[in-house]
Amino acid sequence: MELKQFLKSGMILAFLLLSLYSRAQNVPIEGTVMDSAGSPISGVSVKIAGGNVGTLTDKDGAFQLSAKGTDSLKFDYIGYASKVILVGAQKNIKVTLLAAANQLADVTLVSVGYGSLEKSEVSSAITHLDASELSSVAGNGALMSMQGKVAGLNVTNTATGDPNSSPSIQLRGASSRNAGLGPLYVINGIPGGNIDNLNQNDILSIDVLKGGAASAIYGTRGSNGVIVITTKKGSADAKLVYDGYLALDYPTNTLDVLNSQQFLAHDRGVDYGSNTDWLKAVTRSPAVSNKQTVQFSGGSSYTNYIGTVDYRNAHGIDLRSSKTEYGARVNINHRSKDNLYEVNFNVAPRYAKTNLADKSFFAKALSLNPTLSPFDANGNYAYINNGGLFPFNPVERSNLVKDQQEIKYLDISGSFKLNLTRGLNTIVTAGEISSSFRNYDFEPSILSTRAAENGGTGRNYAKQQLDESDQKSFEWIGNYDKTFGAHSIKVLGGYSFQLFTNSGFGASNEDFPSDLLTWDNLGTGLYGQEKGVDGTSSYRNQSKLIAFFGRVNYDFDKRFYLSASLRHEGSSKFGQNHKWGDFPALSAAWRISQEPFMKSVDWLNELKLRVDYGETGNQDFSSYKSILTYGGFGFFTFNGRNYQVIGPTQTANPDLAWEKAQNFNLGMDFEIKNGLVSGSLNYYIRRNKDLLGDYPIPVPPNIETSIYANVGTMKNTGFELQLDAQIVRKKNFTYSASFNGATNSNEFVSFSNSLYEASNYLDVVGMPAPGSPGTIQRLQEGKRIGSFYLLKSAGIDSTGALLVYNKDGEVIRGDKASNDDKQFIGNGLPKFTASLGNNFTYKNWDLSVFFRGAFGYDVFNTTAFYLGTPATQQDANVLTSAYGNGKYAKLTNAATSAILSDYFLESGSFVKLDNVTLGYTAHFEHTYIRQLRAYITGRNLKTFTKFKAGDPELIQTNGLYPGVTNSLDYFPSTLQLIFGVQVTF
Repeated sequence: MELKQFLKSGMILAFLLLSLYSRAQNVPIEGTVMDSAGSPISGVSVKIAGGNVGTLTDKDGAFQLSAKGTDSLKFDYIGYASKVILVGAQKNIKVTLLAAANQLADVTLVSVGYGSLEKSEVSSAITHLDASELSSVAGNGALMSMQGKVAGLNVTNTATGDPNSSPSIQLRGASSRNAGLGPLYVINGIPGGNIDNLNQNDILSIDVLKGGAASAIYGTRGSNGVIVITTKKGSADAKLVYDGYLALDYPTNTLDVLNSQQFLAHDRGVDYGSNTDWLKAVTRSPAVSNKQTVQFSGGSSYTNYIGTVDYRNAHGIDLRSSKTEYGARVNINHRSKDNLYEVNFNVAPRYAKTNLADKSFFAKALSLNPTLSPFDANGNYAYINNGGLFPFNPVERSNLVKDQQEIKYLDISGSFKLNLTRGLNTIVTAGEISSSFRNYDFEPSILSTRAAENGGTGRNYAKQQLDESDQKSFEWIGNYDKTFGAHSIKVLGGYSFQLFTNSGFGASNEDFPSDLLTWDNLGTGLYGQEKGVDGTSSYRNQSKLIAFFGRVNYDFDKRFYLSASLRHEGSSKFGQNHKWGDFPALSAAWRISQEPFMKSVDWLNELKLRVDYGETGNQDFSSYKSILTYGGFGFFTFNGRNYQVIGPTQTANPDLAWEKAQNFNLGMDFEIKNGLVSGSLNYYIRRNKDLLGDYPIPVPPNIETSIYANVGTMKNTGFELQLDAQIVRKKNFTYSASFNGATNSNEFVSFSNSLYEASNYLDVVGMPAPGSPGTIQRLQEGKRIGSFYLLKSAGIDSTGALLVYNKDGEVIRGDKASNDDKQFIGNGLPKFTASLGNNFTYKNWDLSVFFRGAFGYDVFNTTAFYLGTPATQQDANVLTSAYGNGKYAKLTNAATSAILSDYFLESGSFVKLDNVTLGYTAHFEHTYIRQLRAYITGRNLKTFTKFKAGDPELIQTNGLYPGVTNSLDYFPSTLQLIFGVQVTF
């Protein structure tokens, strides 16, 4: 019995020893990783827990590696909950990863400047956009894809039908009187990135740093906000993606003018015998453009790459404008096997050739006598010098006058990261951003306005102008993070150096032996020799920025967050006494939803309160403003030789310093019912002090009548609301919606300080001839920018003359009023902007419908003022609304036709059906094509507005003078149709 028990025990022991031995040896393990729907997940990190040995799953979700039976495998993939599995005796492991159950805030990384944080850790006002949230746009650059997507960010383009136009972008209102108003772009860690050298297909995410505490880390360039753009990186999953579209632009919301019969019926002018639709004659409809992008990526767990090549050919709705461009971007990342170091390299060249639009062509088409013809009796272009406002032949100039531009961009950057110890690393980043613009202008001798018989010079004309800019950057930062118990700390310290160089050269001449030479042989022109005229010019300037900065982020128990930063920065642009400045910031957040007393509130996933304060600067102006400069003042002759006269051109200001913005933000982030509703609410106050501008000074003792100095204060306040709702979440059908809304209230606080006393107002925006209308807006202490300062209309009298109120409230004729009778009436700055996005999916179909609008502001109807009344200059065409029962048809007396009053103020409020996209996506198994998506997009489909002169968005609302166009130029808005396809191989 004992022997039997002994043998049994011995057998069990031998089995255990054998089992332990087998589990202690590396054996091949294979497996697959799927999501909850049973689809394979590629690129999943599979590692032996506690070590560096690992691999990534392939396109079929499969993996292979060697491990011991005692090892545990850890499976990680962004957006999914990690899983750890003991190998044991398994040789084939099937793993299912579930989407992360925690809220989005815990998995979304947000760029905060020189690093990133989880969304839950952010304590300042930052809006994060993924590439999937951007609009489908066929246009110039990537900025228009952000339009309406970020509360408080106003993106406008007053010439969408021009392929060379760039949008204006402004965050939380105007912030300066004379320095730049646009935000700082940081692309892949390089401040001052070139937004025009960016293909939308390359964008991974965009983070808009709105709060002062977030943007203060960028010091002198953070006052107008910071937009951090991160481009895509490669992965071990090799793939090729093609993205192409065809776009058609059609003029929309166009202005209607009298045809020839109507023109003659209203006795508008001379009958020249023709019947010309001048608007149609200078319009290309549809304007066709296309873009092709090929993106390829791949690599291993240690090295990856992604490359993009794109081509775009676009035409404008005018006869001349076009743009052909070729671009590329390559990103390479490498890390060592032991994770000691990481290397990154980016390069992005781009070349473009353009024909530039002349926006006066459409304006001339509006006013030209429709009985004129573009051609004379011989079929040549007709000489036109009457029958309109400042007339010429726009068809002739569209086809004969050349205005071209060659553009070259090159962005290069690289970084080296050294992981010194756990939680401690240092990163060195260097980059160069360069651009070259070569302009070509040519007017042939056969141009009718140059012909001698028409009073012209008889000479042809050509010019070349080269403008180049270069920015070199070097940044060195160190990071340390440590978690001990419930405490976590992240420390950043860094140094930044940037060198900016701008240079240019220009030359022009006239009277070349042949028009065929255009601008290619300027030396053959006789005009410079015969007249002794030197048509050359050149310039060069430099500036430097040097900064030391640091930031500390602390959190306690994932409930309380605190961030403090300081940037000490110097700029060569500023005066000797103020080269350096300090830009501190402090922010804090409390995640109430993490408190124990909130655990029972299961419907509230996230509730976080934020408060932040930061000081930022603005040094966006030309170099050498602080020093005494000299320039040429003509020539004098002495002993038969010409000598250049040199004299001072600017008063030195050793106290010139940066504008400083004091930014306060109070905010809240929330999420309800696992993403059913989520969003953020912000209230901000921004006070811009020491505004830069030219101010009057006495002569003597000064050598000039003005000085560039820091004087004045401006204030912006507002609320911002951003909402997202996952309204329907079914297997085959989903519906989500997003809403963005923002208010902005602006006040010009002061024009003076203790050193420079100035008037408490400044009359701005002078309106052009014909007539002498004067200025239309006034910047005044205590008032919003964009305040119209006009005569108040009292109607029209029996003679068709404009009646107005004088300063005593009496009604008088407009031509009897003076500037003293003007008053503040209306404002061109929108009080509220909003957007509403709707996204639907049904099986493989997707539909997005996006509305956008601006409300509570006035615009001046410049077109009606000059071309919209019967009193418009004789022999010029007018809008059809000038006759009939409309208000402008009543103004028939020419004596008051050039009087500025609120009679021409209209509501600029509008709502647009801005973007509708319908797409279908097909997935393929076991073929070369993984996925194919086809889509159609309509942009600017319908505008709902009371404005009577077309699209109110043609009138700029960014900048210091919103709500008015002080030019007769006109460029119609467009309705755009995009037909696109995306194929993944």
